Amino acid sequence: MKIVMVGEAANHQATLAAELPLGCDFVSLPREAAHSAAYDSDIAADDVLITLRLTRPAGRMPAFRLLHVPGAGLDGIALDTLPASATVCNVFEHEIPIAEYVLLAMLESEIRLAEMRQRFVQKSWSDAYLHRVQHGELYGRTLGLIGMGRIARAIAQRAKVFGMRVMATDPHGSAVPGLIDDFVPQNELDRLLGEADFVVIACPLNDATRGMMGAAQLARMKSSAVLINVSRAQIVEESALFAALQRRQIGGAVLDVWYRYPAAADDQVSPADHPFHELPNVVCTPHSCAWTANLAARRYRFIAGNIRRLMAGKPLLNRVRAPSA
Repeated sequence: MKIVMVGEAANHQATLAAELPLGCDFVSLPREAAHSAAYDSDIAADDVLITLRLTRPAGRMPAFRLLHVPGAGLDGIALDTLPASATVCNVFEHEIPIAEYVLLAMLESEIRLAEMRQRFVQKSWSDAYLHRVQHGELYGRTLGLIGMGRIARAIAQRAKVFGMRVMATDPHGSAVPGLIDDFVPQNELDRLLGEADFVVIACPLNDATRGMMGAAQLARMKSSAVLINVSRAQIVEESALFAALQRRQIGGAVLDVWYRYPAAADDQVSPADHPFHELPNVVCTPHSCAWTANLAARRYRFIAGNIRRLMAGKPLLNRVRAPSA
């Protein structure tokens, strides 16, 4: 079996090969192969293709047997142009580090450990002690989750340990006793926004969620509330978010996902049209909240397991699209 790995996925060939039987052939293609037909001659109808992104004009997509996305999101895949014979699977495993990142962001927002450390100066220890600055705590705060998938549930589990009240909304979700204190129907999103101290975007990007957080929704948030986006930037309207942060309409934001990404290794792009990094109430990170030393190993063990199942003719796990021909 031939396995074609595109872009960043190719960095994990050794991890994948170690989990597969001998005799598998591997082909590594550059990031550009996700969008350019120049490399399509390297892809055959019986191949497994591993890539986070794949686009072609209608009728120009090469044939392959299995597309395994090495992540959960499918917004980088042109699903409507894929060959009818192809199966599509994805993989998770990122909910653990993302949940830890969100808890860190909330803890830092309340405790402000970095500022506390800066105030500790040996020469002025007495003044630092006598004039200590009070900080907040997560206990009793309200977390509002937009989305109730694996990531949101992992965040909720950890938030409950800290004694937080958890609200959540999801068109396909429902109340979860012991985990979600208040399940909010989609038509009551304003209530969640008005009560939450932290609003976490944890839903997928699709036609229904694109731009769902605009000026009107941001205006419903508390002036002290913090928006944390670990899903996709486009769920929040960029100009509206920048204006709300610049005017201190909301307390702040922690942003790990962005509006533009490089399409090639030498592509230099700005992450957004607005300079979020210049605002003092914004924490910007380079889409790295899930990027831990253990993530890739977990993901590619799962992908290897699915490839072994494919070889054995067994049903695939995490199948998001079945072949139609």
